[in-house]
Amino acid sequence: VSTQSTGVGVGGSGRQSLTRLAAYMADYVLFQVEIGKGYTSFEWREDLKRILRKSAESETHSCFLFTDTQIKEENFLEDINNLLNAGEVPNIFPQDEKQEIQDAMRKIDKTRDKSKQTDGTPLGLFNMFIDRVRDQLHIVLAMSPIGGAFRTRLRKFPSLVNCCTIDWFQAWPEDALEIVAQRFLEDVELSDEHRNGVVEICKNFHESTRMLSEKFQREVNRHNYVTPTSYLELIYTYKNLLGKCRDKVAYQKKRYTVGLEKLDSARSQVSQMQSDLQALQPQLVVASKEVDEIMVVIERDSIEVAKTEKIVKAEEVVANEQAAVAKGIKDECDADLAEAIPILESALAALNTLTPSDITIVKSMKSPPPGVRLVMESICILKGIKPERVNDPATGKKMDDFWKPSQKVLGDMKFLQSLREYDKDNVSPPIIKKIRNTYIPNPEFVPEKIRQASNAAEGLCKWVRAIEAYDRVAKVVAPKKAALAIAESKFAEAQKSLNAKRAMLKEVQDKLQMLRDKFEENTKKKEDLEVQVDMCTKKLNRAEKLIGGLGGEQDRWQTAATELASQYINLTGDVLVSSGVVAYLGAFTSVYREAQVQDWLKACKEINLPCDADFSVITTLGDPVKIRSWNIFALPTDNFSVENAIVITNSRRWPLMIDPQGQANKWIKNMEKSSNLHTIKLTDADYVRTLENCIQFGTPVLLEDVGEDLDPLLEPILLKQTFKQGGAICIRLGDATIEYSRDFRFYITTKLRNPHYLPETSVKVTLLNFMITPEGLEDQLLGIVVAREKPELEEERNELIIQSANNQKQLKEIEDKILEVLSSSEGNILEDETAIQVLSSSKVLANEISEKQEIAAVTEKKINETRQEYLPIAVHSSVLFFTISDLAAIDPMYQYSLPWYINLFISAIDNSEPNDDISKRLVILTDYFTELLYRNICRSLFEKDKLLFSFLMCCNIMKNKGNMNDEEWRFLLTGGVGLDNPHKNPYTWMPIKAWDEITRLSDLKAFEGMRQHVAAHEEGWKKLYDSTDPMEVPLPGKWDDDLSEFQKMVMIRCLRPDKITPFVQSYVKNNLGPVYIEPPPFDLPGSYSDSSNVTPLIFVLSPGADPMVALMKFAEDQGFGGSKLSSLSLGQGQGPIAVKMLENAVKQGTWVVLQNCHLSVSWMPTLEKICADLLPDSTHSDFRLWLTSYPSPDFPVPILQNGVKMTNEPPKGLKMNLIRSYLADPICDSEFFNSCKQPQAFKKLLFGLCFFHATVQERRQFGPLGWNIPYEFNETDLRISVQQLHMFLNQYEELPLDAVSYLTGECNYGGRVTDSHDRRVIIGILEKFYNHDIVNDPGYKFSESGKYYAPKDGDYDSYLEYIKSLPILTKPEVFNMHSNADITKDQKETNQLFDSILLTEGTGGGGGAGDKDEMLYEVSGGIISKLPKNFDTEAALRKYPTAYKQSMNTVLVQEMGRFNVLTECVRSSLINLQKAIKGLVVMSQELEDVAAAVMNGKIPELWMSRSYPSLKPLGSYVNDLIQRLNFLQDWYDDGVPNVFWVSGFYFTQAFITGVKQNYARKYTIPIDTLAFDYDVMAEDCDTSKPPEDGAYVNGLFVDGARWDREKNVFAESIPKVLFDTMPMILMKPMKKLEIPERPIYWCPVYKTSERRGVLSTTGHSTNFVIDMRLSSDKPEMHWVLRGLALMCQLDD
Repeated sequence: VSTQSTGVGVGGSGRQSLTRLAAYMADYVLFQVEIGKGYTSFEWREDLKRILRKSAESETHSCFLFTDTQIKEENFLEDINNLLNAGEVPNIFPQDEKQEIQDAMRKIDKTRDKSKQTDGTPLGLFNMFIDRVRDQLHIVLAMSPIGGAFRTRLRKFPSLVNCCTIDWFQAWPEDALEIVAQRFLEDVELSDEHRNGVVEICKNFHESTRMLSEKFQREVNRHNYVTPTSYLELIYTYKNLLGKCRDKVAYQKKRYTVGLEKLDSARSQVSQMQSDLQALQPQLVVASKEVDEIMVVIERDSIEVAKTEKIVKAEEVVANEQAAVAKGIKDECDADLAEAIPILESALAALNTLTPSDITIVKSMKSPPPGVRLVMESICILKGIKPERVNDPATGKKMDDFWKPSQKVLGDMKFLQSLREYDKDNVSPPIIKKIRNTYIPNPEFVPEKIRQASNAAEGLCKWVRAIEAYDRVAKVVAPKKAALAIAESKFAEAQKSLNAKRAMLKEVQDKLQMLRDKFEENTKKKEDLEVQVDMCTKKLNRAEKLIGGLGGEQDRWQTAATELASQYINLTGDVLVSSGVVAYLGAFTSVYREAQVQDWLKACKEINLPCDADFSVITTLGDPVKIRSWNIFALPTDNFSVENAIVITNSRRWPLMIDPQGQANKWIKNMEKSSNLHTIKLTDADYVRTLENCIQFGTPVLLEDVGEDLDPLLEPILLKQTFKQGGAICIRLGDATIEYSRDFRFYITTKLRNPHYLPETSVKVTLLNFMITPEGLEDQLLGIVVAREKPELEEERNELIIQSANNQKQLKEIEDKILEVLSSSEGNILEDETAIQVLSSSKVLANEISEKQEIAAVTEKKINETRQEYLPIAVHSSVLFFTISDLAAIDPMYQYSLPWYINLFISAIDNSEPNDDISKRLVILTDYFTELLYRNICRSLFEKDKLLFSFLMCCNIMKNKGNMNDEEWRFLLTGGVGLDNPHKNPYTWMPIKAWDEITRLSDLKAFEGMRQHVAAHEEGWKKLYDSTDPMEVPLPGKWDDDLSEFQKMVMIRCLRPDKITPFVQSYVKNNLGPVYIEPPPFDLPGSYSDSSNVTPLIFVLSPGADPMVALMKFAEDQGFGGSKLSSLSLGQGQGPIAVKMLENAVKQGTWVVLQNCHLSVSWMPTLEKICADLLPDSTHSDFRLWLTSYPSPDFPVPILQNGVKMTNEPPKGLKMNLIRSYLADPICDSEFFNSCKQPQAFKKLLFGLCFFHATVQERRQFGPLGWNIPYEFNETDLRISVQQLHMFLNQYEELPLDAVSYLTGECNYGGRVTDSHDRRVIIGILEKFYNHDIVNDPGYKFSESGKYYAPKDGDYDSYLEYIKSLPILTKPEVFNMHSNADITKDQKETNQLFDSILLTEGTGGGGGAGDKDEMLYEVSGGIISKLPKNFDTEAALRKYPTAYKQSMNTVLVQEMGRFNVLTECVRSSLINLQKAIKGLVVMSQELEDVAAAVMNGKIPELWMSRSYPSLKPLGSYVNDLIQRLNFLQDWYDDGVPNVFWVSGFYFTQAFITGVKQNYARKYTIPIDTLAFDYDVMAEDCDTSKPPEDGAYVNGLFVDGARWDREKNVFAESIPKVLFDTMPMILMKPMKKLEIPERPIYWCPVYKTSERRGVLSTTGHSTNFVIDMRLSSDKPEMHWVLRGLALMCQLDD
């Protein structure tokens, strides 16, 4: 990353990606601002402060990436400019933040080397901050060069250039495209040959689409951009789709293959199973016989076994009884012992606790306690040990002492063991008696007391007591044990006998079991055989079912598998072309898309890349069942629309659909309705919240009616910038982080007809052109007309479509199920009964559905045959729709929606005359709808476009019928395209242009030989050329018979282009009818009746048109005058007032008029939303919204498309103008018309006034010949004049002509006239109509032809009838103008007509213009080389000093000075332009304007600001300038000329004043008493010396007449010669009173043919020069009305 860098390239060229990569490689922290909906300068400054502080306060370098899409306000760039230039933004930090910065810098400063430390002052620390920002912050700007914004910004903010390294991101070169494709495709399964082929085709796609985009822009003025992102999208899409399609096709093929294998397997098993079945039958018979024999033996042996079992069971009873007795005795013993045993066990447990050491302790006692002695005595007694006899210490007598014996006993090592093994069952009775009598009762002989003496003795005590207790129990148990022994002995004997019997029984049973086992074995064998036979039989049946049911599918499956195998191979090319369509061709219209796909397929075949011969995106990527469901959801059925839908489902990016007719919108809404679709607009206040909710919950969103700029907030969604957070997928939307559902879907639509999406937008979305196609519309209209005409038929068809779609879906599901079962079945399919059942039932169902489908297909065919009878009206109406949709190219206000058109179509069906004969009905309906559409469209068109619309409609209808050749049509519009004509023009009278066009026309088939015929037959063709009405002159030779009416028009276009309009009118009249060349008059009530409370009415304004008066009157008539009509002229700050006004009117049911909508562009989105929110139910039924606006591209398209549009211009043509006047208020009011006291005079003068009104308006068509300034005379002028005429005639008995003439001519109409020469004209015109003759002379005519006059006194209708009888085309003589006046007007009309039609057709191709810069450099160099050096005015002043008697010296020097300024301007601008082309100076806006003008062959505005007036093209202007410079140079070199080229002066008035001044000084006469008289000199006049007084002038041209050189007066122009050169004139100064009287015409002289000018600072007009008194033999008013004037220069 350089210190500062500007990356210049289109969006998607890698500017941001490379910046991020470079920042990562350099370990820089990357900053980017996040633009939200409410992002303003405040947030921008806060972000900047954060970036500056982070970059300066840390030690790591930072990179700030800023793109031009983030420039929400231009002052953002001003801050960037300051940053680049100075490293800071002035005053961005408040004092407290500055303090924080200084503290941070102070800490950093202390850590630095002392030599680098600051002085510690606040200023020093802040400067350190700025230095660190400069060092550590690297700014990268990503700018797009498209459009003028970049150039303007570079001029405004020079640091973008001066302080940055400019890095141009050009289109990727071929090797880059190749490397990228190779790298990305290396892991795709392709052969090397195919991989190389795919790479080549990818490059081809990229380059060819770039060229197609240029052609697209050139021909139809639609923009599309091809960027590296598009290329990457192509490759990603290809990899993704190829994998998916291969998997899908391989899976489908595998299913068919497995299915076929299963069928083949079943078929191959049938014969084997039949032979197996024959072999198994005998084996089954033998097995059955063996089973029967064994069964007999088993029955016999079973009887013997039963007897033995009986004996054994009886003995078992006896043995069981004895066992029970023994058990009883045993249980008693056990119960008694249960008491003693636990005591014994506890004693033994106590013994177990004793250890030898415990015993040793007791043994070692010298004087044992009594308790110990007592215990040991009892032990000794039980063990039978005798005591010793010792003396009793108390009595001295002998006593038994057991202690010593006890010690011996205790000394025995096995003492404890002997106690454990003591024979407790055989203790002698005397011993036990002694223990029982002596010790047990002794209260001291208890364990608890003994424990006090010794723990060991306690355990021994317990043992003794346990032995006594056990003995006591054992004495009771002993007899019982004896009885038990006897019982057990008896039981043992019985058991022995029983066991013998059991052994015998077992032997018998074993024998029987063997028989039974054998029986079972044989039975199983028999059953196995039966199962085998049964299975074999079932398998045969299943095989029969399988083969019978699915055998018919075998051929189809085999074909399908073969096709799928072929398709798998072709996927390489098919998916590649499909991916190209997805990545590149969405924005193109169907014609361009189809042509490009064909070119791509051709390229694939040329390099042997496999692809299908009948390739289609629909077959490659489409699913028929899904497509059918789309169609049911209102997707048009044409291939183009279906392809668009496929692109949407296969693209990685969200779609942005160009949808002016709302087709995509409707389809998306229907398709996603079940998914809870949310519809939003960028103007919705809560659209962000809606988006957030839908993203989280995975519901689809449709963003409607977007413009050319999308909210930056949407960028994360468009780029799918998701990330994982806490295990969930999230996305950041503005300041919020929300969870992102994978189910979320996003659609965007725009109603703009031709939007220009810059690459920055188009690379983020899939741009799709969803404009309706003729096929799609035809199908819709056909459905509508059949539904209206034959509702039951269309209803049945719609049901059939849904049924058919369901059937197809079911059939597909059933086939999938069949193939799935076959594929998933393991082993032998014939062994799977369930699978066979599923297959059988599925096939039965499939057969039933197929039968239904066949019946439905037959029914559908019949229905379609009936429907096809209505196809002509659908096709016709489709043609008309595309005719009106093309009108938007002419004017942005000509917008019509498809729903509006369809409603009109339905209205025509419902209201036209019914007829049972379909053919007659179609004729009636076609005529009715065509006229209805014409009337509806006409009311919204400007006058200039009404004939154009009729002609377009007529030609499109004829083209659709095949009655018009496209080449001839194109020639009519353009005159063909050709280079130099090798054939010389044979005639001087024929214009070169005409001859060139005739030569090119001869190349067309129908006109072969035309050029030769024209060259050989001068007389016939000249007659046609000279005719004032070429329509009435037959074409010479065979051509009149051979050419059709249209082809004759093409021929006339070459020879007499000025007369095309009458031919067009005739053509329309002959093919459509006279109604189509007579536009309906303005009809406000009719328009009102077509509106509703939610349909706005829009007046499309033109200069001078003011519908308010008519609207106020209409409102009064409808009862909505006064307070019920609110009017507001929109402008700055009026929006909130308008909103409040509308809110009240919607509730109260009043009318609102919003005027001049074009002046409130920023409020238009609000108006659009208000109109969109108007609902019939919630809006008062009387409410109406009236809007007025001049044509504006910013006017909301939805309002235009659905509103009732009206224009209120004066109609075109005298006839239509008169009709309109008579239909307008107050003339149409019968009470007013018949209420004048002088009815005859009133009606005659009224007609004259209306004729005058039409005349002054129609004269505007003739340009400066009609009026110097085209005044906007309107209905108000006529209305007030009519009312004044009525009033004056009622008040006066005599005709007050002077009064009404003054009021009408000087006030009402004349008040608008600002030019004095135009005032002459208007008074002259009015005199024709306000005079006594019109009232008194029945033969008084308005023109020489006699066709126009004031009709005799009659009723209102008689006047209308007369007006309707007048010709449509008005000849110039009606306006007192020469027939030549029509030529310019007609030529202008022709050019306007063809130019407008070309706008609807597209601009057409044409050769490349070469390199623009080179051409500019060459042209500017050529002009510079022609320009002479500046005049040396000082030298001129020395040579021609200021002299009293010769004012011309001053004139010369002043002229030289003026021309020096001009030539210096021309020269310096061109030199700077050349420098700017080389990059030596900045290409300023001024220079750019010069360059644009030079390229267009026009005079730059910069030059005109310092130039004399001129209307010439650039080349002629330069030549004219050089001639003027040469004129002055010759004057300087040769002295004062004898004849002055009056046209060569910069400031002509100075010359005129100079001539007067010379005369005044010569004769010392006051100059203000002088005027000029003019003598027109003969051509052979001697000009070798100057005149005595005055000056000879030449260089003037006559416009509107010619100079008769014989009679020396003005005369009528020669036909088709528009200008005449004026002979030399002698300008003679003389006293005003001495000028001789003679018949003259005050002829104005103008500098250019434009005539109109403005007053300059000198007090002179910038155009008018002087009035010349020139001789005339006709009344002056004749020439005034002719528009006669002299010109200093022509326009070429």
